[in-house]
Amino acid sequence: MAEPTAQSSIDIAASPELVYELVSDVPNLPDWAAEIQRCTWTGGATGPAVGARFTGRNEHKKRKWGSLCVVTAADPGREFGFQVRIAGVPSALWRYQIEPTDTGCRVTESTRRLTPRPVALAVNRLLLGIRDRDDHNQANIERTLAGLKEHAESQAAKRA
Repeated sequence: MAEPTAQSSIDIAASPELVYELVSDVPNLPDWAAEIQRCTWTGGATGPAVGARFTGRNEHKKRKWGSLCVVTAADPGREFGFQVRIAGVPSALWRYQIEPTDTGCRVTESTRRLTPRPVALAVNRLLLGIRDRDDHNQANIERTLAGLKEHAESQAAKRA
């Protein structure tokens, strides 16, 4: 992936396999991910595989929008990624990279905007009330990773 427009990492006391299971279980992303309200596998997909599709429903300040996402990476215990399309137009690439550590794993969540910055700024301000989408995504990534850490560590403790 080219240079991300937003990215952050966090250490999680859970196995890379468990964390991958969580980030690739798109129907349950709303349990811990910022802004996401609902995700559903579509087109016959039932789980993560390159080319699988899912729909997403997001909300920010009572403004809601949908997207179609296509899985671009599905490497258990290592990486899950997807491209977001809004109204049929590629909007962003999202990626979770998972690296083992002595105490669990380190997860890096990143995104790369696929629309030109001026277009993204105008559309997000007008339709969603988001002043700067890249800054907004950075804050959401940090919130999402904190939620993922809490959720994954809770799940790891239940399975121990």
